[in-house]
Amino acid sequence: MISEANSIPNGACLQADVCIVGSGPAGIALALDLSERGFEVVMLESGHAAENPSTQSLYEGDVTDVRMHSPPDKYRQRRLGGTSAIWGGRCMPFDPIDFETRPHVPHSGWPISYDDLLPYYPKANALAEAGRFSYNAEEALGPNAAPLIKGFDSRRVITSGLERFSCPTPFGSRYAKRLQLARGLSVLLGANCTAIRLQPDGQAVQSLEVTTLQGTRFSIMSDTTVLAAGGLETARLLLASRDVAPAGIGNAHDVVGRYYMCHIAGNVGRLRVHGSAQNVRHGYEVSPDGIYCRRRLSVAPDEQRRLGLANAVARLHFPRITDPAHRNGVLSGLFLARKLISYEYGKRLNDGNVPTPAIYGRHLLNVATDPVDTTAFLTHWISRRSLAQRKFPSVILRNRTNRFSLEMHGEQIPQAQSRVTLGTRVDALGMPQLQVDWRYSPADIDSIRRTLDVLAEEFATSGVASFEYDAENLEEELMRFGAYGGHHIGTARMGRDVRTSVVNADCQVHSVKNLFIAGSAVFPTSSQANPTLTLIALSLRLGNTLAQRLGTARARPVVEAFT
Repeated sequence: MISEANSIPNGACLQADVCIVGSGPAGIALALDLSERGFEVVMLESGHAAENPSTQSLYEGDVTDVRMHSPPDKYRQRRLGGTSAIWGGRCMPFDPIDFETRPHVPHSGWPISYDDLLPYYPKANALAEAGRFSYNAEEALGPNAAPLIKGFDSRRVITSGLERFSCPTPFGSRYAKRLQLARGLSVLLGANCTAIRLQPDGQAVQSLEVTTLQGTRFSIMSDTTVLAAGGLETARLLLASRDVAPAGIGNAHDVVGRYYMCHIAGNVGRLRVHGSAQNVRHGYEVSPDGIYCRRRLSVAPDEQRRLGLANAVARLHFPRITDPAHRNGVLSGLFLARKLISYEYGKRLNDGNVPTPAIYGRHLLNVATDPVDTTAFLTHWISRRSLAQRKFPSVILRNRTNRFSLEMHGEQIPQAQSRVTLGTRVDALGMPQLQVDWRYSPADIDSIRRTLDVLAEEFATSGVASFEYDAENLEEELMRFGAYGGHHIGTARMGRDVRTSVVNADCQVHSVKNLFIAGSAVFPTSSQANPTLTLIALSLRLGNTLAQRLGTARARPVVEAFT
């Protein structure tokens, strides 16, 4: 059932087996899983079906350096389904090496292994509507699928890796009907959790305080509480709940909010593939199950260990959009329309510089002198993207010259100085706003540099391509737009040592026996991969853990309390 929090009587106390705070992919996956197992679940969502400015403003806060990190109310959605309402749909699992303790990656090592999470990935793939769980090109596309680059064969560089794309699926609208009909599941919209109240000894959650923007206040008591509010908001709620734990819940060792990671990303270098343009598969391919897929390059795990590299992938990309020297009408059209594009992607079309009238003029000339490709692109975009249910994932252009840049997407090495804390200002509900101080390290840039060196060496050895990049300006290229998008990772990290982590291998807050965290906040490291698929899989694993802990489901008068 989905209902409004304002329908709850002021001062009421609701009860459930499990209360989930947040209705993004992690929260929805967990809520549906537990409901199917027969448990009474309440899920709190601050927003509604559509974006609301008053609710969205609750995300506002400050950043230490606006060049390095977007304001916290950008590229996040406070609504049913969370930020899945605007995500790009890229899905891929973490790699086995990501779970290892790697000497060259400080603070690495998960208390679980890849094999522990593997059983939950196929269902996560299904929930994300990314087809079957198959991320090897030969397996997913068939043994006769053409290679990424014909003639390129290297034991050091893997070219068979694959990304799969969701529709993209907005979890709120896609699963609204199931949430509405799920037995024992009650979703409250407009319900803001403003405090976690612990028992006097601090060892268990006693209740949650819930407030609406209209002033209704009530509480929820449950056997188990799960925070699934995202990497930033989860840390904020823990830090702001200070009545029993003065430093914040789970923060006795000052770890909550630290080790904040995103990804290191940017387009770099010049790749020239020799021979025919037909020798390169740089665009999207459709798998037999109808899913858009895309190849990528990565350094083999053994080489990562030998050379001390953080994990990273490279995708073949077109030249920099902002530079009109590419003489491509489609790219210039994207530049001219950047203010009509979503915040995060539009920001990346500004190139960090203020365009001059001359730059605008050259882009307009490109559009005017390239009508055939521009018209073909617009036709394709309208039919395959704007009007399609399963949307073409992104702009891919015909490449006549076999010249590319490499779009890098790399793991960020966790560091304690990169963190989120509570600021001095409060929001409309009286909660302290966040202060975001995201940082990267020279080691992040150096790892990408040495990864690029491996790629360059292997291209040269193969004789089928050449790659070069500007090593002196690599940091500028990678950090041109700062932290990458909505990948908020590591602020309540998982580990065995209570002094350096917030939750254990079961995602339980070390010091609170019935408080759990779902989502990328618990990731100890960030991998090369977008976090969505893995956070869904981890939520499904948490569902199995909670089912074992709770045992036989007990009937609760939750539904009656909401009517």
